[in-house]
Amino acid sequence: SYGPVFGSTVIAGMKRGNWRDRGRDRRRHGYRSDWQRDSARHRTLSQEQRLDDDDDDVELSYGRHNRSLVELPGFYFDAEKNRYFRLLPGHNNCNPLTRELLQEREQEKHRARMLTEDEQPRKKAPRAGLNTALLLQKRHLGLLPGNSYCRLIHEVKVSGMKRHKLEVQSSDTSSPNTDNFRLIVGDSACERVFTVNDVSHGGCKYGIMNFRGCSRGSLSVEMCDNLYFTNRKVNSICWASVTHHDSHVLLCLVGMAETPGCVSLLPASLFSNSNPDQPGMLCSFKISTAWSCAWCLNPQADKTFSTGLSRRVIVTDAVTGRRQTYGVGSDVLAQQFALRAPVLFNGCRSGEVFSIDLRQKGRKDHSWKACRFDHDSAITSVRILQDENYLLAADMLGQIKLWDVRVTKPVQQFKGHHNEHAYLPLHVNEAEGLLMAVGQDCYTRIWSLGDGQLLRTIPSPHPAGKDLIPSVVFSSQLGGQRGLPGLLMAVRRDLYYFPYNADYQEGGVVAEVACHNLWYLSIL
Repeated sequence: SYGPVFGSTVIAGMKRGNWRDRGRDRRRHGYRSDWQRDSARHRTLSQEQRLDDDDDDVELSYGRHNRSLVELPGFYFDAEKNRYFRLLPGHNNCNPLTRELLQEREQEKHRARMLTEDEQPRKKAPRAGLNTALLLQKRHLGLLPGNSYCRLIHEVKVSGMKRHKLEVQSSDTSSPNTDNFRLIVGDSACERVFTVNDVSHGGCKYGIMNFRGCSRGSLSVEMCDNLYFTNRKVNSICWASVTHHDSHVLLCLVGMAETPGCVSLLPASLFSNSNPDQPGMLCSFKISTAWSCAWCLNPQADKTFSTGLSRRVIVTDAVTGRRQTYGVGSDVLAQQFALRAPVLFNGCRSGEVFSIDLRQKGRKDHSWKACRFDHDSAITSVRILQDENYLLAADMLGQIKLWDVRVTKPVQQFKGHHNEHAYLPLHVNEAEGLLMAVGQDCYTRIWSLGDGQLLRTIPSPHPAGKDLIPSVVFSSQLGGQRGLPGLLMAVRRDLYYFPYNADYQEGGVVAEVACHNLWYLSIL
């Protein structure tokens, strides 16, 4: 009686086992039911829409709202395409993607947008409600003092400057300028600009450009007849007054290979054929590896210049050659003399800023330091204001601070400057209340000297590069007494002019220019 029941149970169990075995065999051999095939096809189509096998990228599947962006190691997010892309080295040999390359692309897009905005007829005022008509009305009503009116007018003019390319005239038309500008330094009258150009085969060449402005507003540039070549690198330049004001140029040349470095004092007339018989005093001092230099205009230290070296400061009499050496604990990268007293301010690689009073000789143990204070990084530039109680210092962290040397404390900071390791100077124009600096990102920034407000950011006309940082000169009368205020910029092989006058035309006669000259003279 139990046989059939047992037998049926065994047969039923065998049937169930065979069904499971057949299911496993079907899955093993790739058999799928209809709904499985449809589901797999739907998932495949969805994955093909999200993944690009050729570029091996990963797409974002986040919604537009209430979703945070996740940073994935080895990937970067493209906001325009709304997807991730791989950053592994060697992933794409034709066009490798690195974070540095992506940053350069974003910076180039930002520069192009700023150049487009600069070409617009109207630019945003640096301060709310700041325009010429409103300032003039307040001035006539007696609501604005004269000094404040002049300062704010300059801010309006700076915000409206537009770029114009200058053509450099030369007597030798057969050899156009094919070398990149490296440095330009203007004299006190901004009638002459000393230029240093990198030469393709190594070394550099240097000369003088003469600028001439006219009452019609045009600005002409003429290159000097004589250019000098050297296989050494020019570290620092300043104008020197030996026989008369700005009669010479002081250059710090770094030695290369078997050629030792030196400091050369060259007469400005040496670069012109107008007076070939009497070029002036020409001196060369055996001072190697000088980082910085400065010329003293105080009568108590007449015809004296200083050089900043590695752990030393050397003060030299240009006529007698007599020297005074001061031991320092770091490399001296920036220097400037005060005008009212023979005091030399120095900025070091360690971040220290200190002054030397040349009247206190023979002291030891650094007791000759009149004052000192510190930055967080290497000093690249120091500039003394006219009352000589305040000093501007810039460092390699991009910090620009205004110090009160009487209490050795910072009283103002100018934000926005960018620097990591480059030697970048500061440019100050106290008459207009402006401070200018070119950053390592190749942007020229202009601040208000009074309150530290960033007034203007000017992009470079060319793509940014480590060796393509613009060099600038700003003057109230660029080109002499008849010149107009404006900014001169040298980058690559080109020279650009940013005048105050919005209707400036190269070589053209503009009726508003003469009126602008009269207005400018009236507010001085």
